[in-house]
Amino acid sequence: MNALMAAAKQSATDGMEMFLRNFAHIPDDRLNWAPVPTAKTPLRVAAHTALYAGRFAKMINDRNLPAFDNLEEWLATRNAEEIAITSREEMESAFRAGTAEVLVALDNFPEELIGTAIDTSMGWKMPANWLIALPGWHATLHTGQIDYIQTCWDDQEIYLA
Repeated sequence: MNALMAAAKQSATDGMEMFLRNFAHIPDDRLNWAPVPTAKTPLRVAAHTALYAGRFAKMINDRNLPAFDNLEEWLATRNAEEIAITSREEMESAFRAGTAEVLVALDNFPEELIGTAIDTSMGWKMPANWLIALPGWHATLHTGQIDYIQTCWDDQEIYLA
């Protein structure tokens, strides 16, 4: 296996595990807490992160980004899917399933596309290396959000496990 692809697979898995490990420290009574009414709750951030793993697998398989005939409609559907996840267990199940799909998609990604730019349905070229790194990067990005949310209720603990 190509070293870049192996690194992308490891990053996707490690990113998911790091996110889930940090999210495990969100108390149940804070899952739906928000600093202001319009902010996302920890569970909503987690649902978003989890569901995108499967979305990234589709993008990797299709070698394209989603086509947006109607962006508002697409966002409304995405938001409804995130809101439909109402428990820690549902989120983790979706995250693990989506990450498993990412690993399969990366196994099937043509090596000859590594280092190239892929035409997208949005009219611009997407670096293939960016696409294959996206699942791990995305999980890491949202782990930072969870860490910040915890500080909003004065949880200053450093969680190493």
